[in-house]
Order: sequence, then C-alpha cells, then structure tokens
Amino acid sequence: MQAGILKSRFYLYMTEFFAGMSVMAVELGASRLLAPYFSSSQIVWTIIIGTIMIAMALGNLYGGRSADKDPNPDRLYRRVLIAAVWIAAIPFLGKYVILGVSGLLVISVESAFLIWAGFLSCIIIFVFPLFLLGTTTPSLVKFTVDSLDDSGSVVGRLNAFNTIGSIIGTFVPTFVTIPAVGTAATFLIFSGVLLLLGLLYFISARRRAVVCIVSALLFVAFSVFGAGSSFAFWEDDLVYEGESVYNYLQVRDDGDKIVLSTNVLFGVQSVMEKDGGLTGYYYDYALAAPVLADIAEDADASILILGMGTGTYATQCREYFPAIAKIEGVEIDEKITELAQEYFRLPENVSVTTADGRTFLSVSEQRYDVIMVDAYQDITIPFQMSSVEFFTLVQEHLNPGGVMVVNLNMYSDDADSINSYLCDTISAVFPCVQTVDVPYNSNRELFAAETDVFSDFSARAEALENAELRSLMAAVAQGLTPYESGGHLLTDDRAPVELLGMEVIDELIQDELSYYKDILREDGVRGLLGEIGVG
Repeated sequence: MQAGILKSRFYLYMTEFFAGMSVMAVELGASRLLAPYFSSSQIVWTIIIGTIMIAMALGNLYGGRSADKDPNPDRLYRRVLIAAVWIAAIPFLGKYVILGVSGLLVISVESAFLIWAGFLSCIIIFVFPLFLLGTTTPSLVKFTVDSLDDSGSVVGRLNAFNTIGSIIGTFVPTFVTIPAVGTAATFLIFSGVLLLLGLLYFISARRRAVVCIVSALLFVAFSVFGAGSSFAFWEDDLVYEGESVYNYLQVRDDGDKIVLSTNVLFGVQSVMEKDGGLTGYYYDYALAAPVLADIAEDADASILILGMGTGTYATQCREYFPAIAKIEGVEIDEKITELAQEYFRLPENVSVTTADGRTFLSVSEQRYDVIMVDAYQDITIPFQMSSVEFFTLVQEHLNPGGVMVVNLNMYSDDADSINSYLCDTISAVFPCVQTVDVPYNSNRELFAAETDVFSDFSARAEALENAELRSLMAAVAQGLTPYESGGHLLTDDRAPVELLGMEVIDELIQDELSYYKDILREDGVRGLLGEIGVG
C-alpha cells in the first residue's frame, strides 16, 4: 500500500476530497439531466437524493467489506476509474436511457408515470457510479489508520476533506460550470477529475497500463460525442439551446412563430407570432383582464406580470392596448429576459425586474390595475406563489377596481385537482372570481377582483375598436363562469403543489396514450409499431 504516491497520506485525503466533490456535482448534474424531461420539482429532487443516498449506503457497506477482505488500493482506484468513465458517458447516453425508460413505461404504467420514469432513470444512470464512489471512505479509512491511537483524528480528517469537497461540489456546478458551459460539460469536468485521480495512482505505482489506456480512450470518446449533445436531439428547428442558473432553455422556430420552452417533453412557456396578432394560446384570453379593469384606453393605468417569460403577454398588451403607459414584468431568470430581447422582440418600453415574484411584491409599494400571475416553473407551480398569503399580497397591490388574472395550467375537472385548490384559495381572498376555459388548450384563465367587474364586461368588449380583439372578448364573455369554492386552502405551511400537479400530468399523459394502449392490447407490439410508422 505504501508504494508510489501513497507514501504520503496527502493523496489519500485528496482522494476523499475529490470523491466528495464529484458526488455532489453529479447529484446537481442529475437534477439538470432529468429536469427537461420530468421537471425540477421537489418530487424529482426527492427521487434524486433518495436514489443517491441508497447508492452511497450500499457503496459504504461494500467498500468496508472489500477493504477488510483485500486492503489493496488498486481495487479502490480501479473503481474510481470505472466511475469516471461511467460519469463521462452520462451526457451521451443518459438522454437515450430516459427516453427508453419513458417509452417502456407509457404503455405499461397506469399512474404516477413521471415518478416511476424519473426513479427508474435515476437508478439506471446514477446508482452504479455513485455506488463505486461510496466505497471510497471505508477503503481510505483502512489505508490511513495505522493504529487505534490516532484513528479518531484520521477518520475526522477524512470526513472533513469529504465535506469540504462536497461543499465545493455543490456551489461550483450551480454557479459556475452549468451556467457557463452546460450540464454535459459539467459531468465531463468532474469525470475528468476522477479520471486524473486514478491515472496518477496507477502511473505512480507503474502498473495497470492497459486499464489506464482504456479508461482514457473511453473518456475521450464520450467527451467527443457527449460534449455537444442536445437534450432534444430529435429537434431540427432549434435556434437556441442552453442553460441558466434556473432552467434548461430552448428556443424553437416553428415557421410562423418563435417558441420558448423550458422542458423537452411538455409545454410552451412563451410564444411570439412573427406577424403579430393573437397567439392561439392562453395569453389571448388573459387580455380580458384590462377590459374587465376598464383600462383599455387609460393612459394612467399599469399592468404587472409575475412570471414574465419572454414577454408574450406584455407584447400583446402593448399591441392591443397602446394607450396604457406602464407595463412591467418580473422574471426570476435573467437569461430568459436576454432571450426575450434577442428572439422575441420584447418592446423597449416594457421594463423587467429580475426577481422572484413574491419577493418583488414584498418590497414594492406600487399598485397596479392588472396583475397577471403566470409563474409556472416547468410543469409545476412554486408553492410560495400558490398560497393564501401570496394572493393576499397580490390583492394589497391592486388599485380599487383592479383585476388579477391567473393562468391555471394542466386543467382538470377533478374536485381535488391542483386547479381546484388554487381556485378555492383565491376565492378565500377575492370575493369575485370567475373562470373561462381556453379552447384547444389545457389552460383555464381565472379572473379575480374585490368588486363585481364582470356584469358590464360584455358592454365594454363590444365597445372595443379592434375587431379581432372584440371578437375574442365576446368568446371570453360567453365562457366566463362564476366560481364556487370547494373549501380547499393552500397556505405557506401546507401547499403540496408538486403532488397535485403530478396527478394532473398523469391524467393528461394517460388520456394522450389511451389510443395507443388500445392498439397494443388489440394488435400487440407489431400493430403498435405499424401505427407509429415503424417496421
């Protein structure tokens, strides 16, 4: 054991340091790898953390037994090399594993699809390399402890190096590597650190040359194929794909429109019609809010958008209500605002504040005539912007006669769905609440006010000069329905929005796949492949 580089305990401590750093870096990379497909909700984080803890626990057990049986450091550093190569392969192969698992589960799982798909993907991709890294600490304890006299201090130093490495491995990916060079490169950077750690040991020991060469070649191969890989590799119309501190970001050119998505498999977060006009999405129906607030021609009126995105709603308000002087937005992701200016023609006279929507309201003394709440993150809602405390804060920032409009995504008729909870919570704050379904979308728009702004809405809509907007408002007026509360309440203390949202996503997935499942049951796999054009 004392041969070569291990004559000094320093290298053993460095092994512990970099192992701890790499584990945390892989954990954070895992969240980014899974987020474009399964969201970045608390549920997905729970799956990642739980899976990694299982891997580390099993690695600790195996590592201790292996070190007692054969305390040869070659075994540990060989495991480090294997872990390095596996982690290097994740950017290239991980997305195919995710899509493969998802494809198998959509035809076999009836509920909790996203949970099962995320869990199985996490197990296949991350358990093995982190199991190998989990063997590091018990192995190093065996190598470094010479006697019981100093065992406590040696183990303490090992744990300290591991913890310090973990701290660095937490902050560097989040604030440095992922925003700067992306998730794929982050995996490769920390994989390279582990690879170098193993190579230095074997080179110093002057053995295992074949193992070193094969590991290095595989690392290079996976780096070449994985470094520039795309999450949505099947897309051929992307004009931008990148990552920020908060999101995976994708800008797509659909011919007549530009679309922003923060998720590969679900949803459109922002859209811009190249020729202007209505979008065909929920933003159009939300244009009823300025009409309800009677500010269509009011030069002193103001609109605030919480969850600005790339400014679809702000741009439409500028187009259809040019008299309104002040339109501003709040967007937590500064990169999205940059994309809004580069690709989505965000008007220069629309100001954007980079902040969390609730934090912005907490420190602002401004009041507005319309506040739009559209703060979906991926396919979930930030819990702090779904509670009675939050909607009370919104109410306090509305002028008399003001209107709050809320985009309710993932629409469901279930009395216990996330939208029912949100509507009930809003009804506990605002006495006047009405909703309208958006045709051909899974969205519902909710309008809330302190006073009855709905009784003369039709008359105001008919007085609009723009024929296109007037026709749309007539459709909104026809669909508006007073909301009757079911008594649910979301609070800062209890707002299980992730679980409620996942239930609705499951319903939507099962509805979309029911046709193909029927074919599978009746005609088998061959019939299903024929239906989707394979074979």
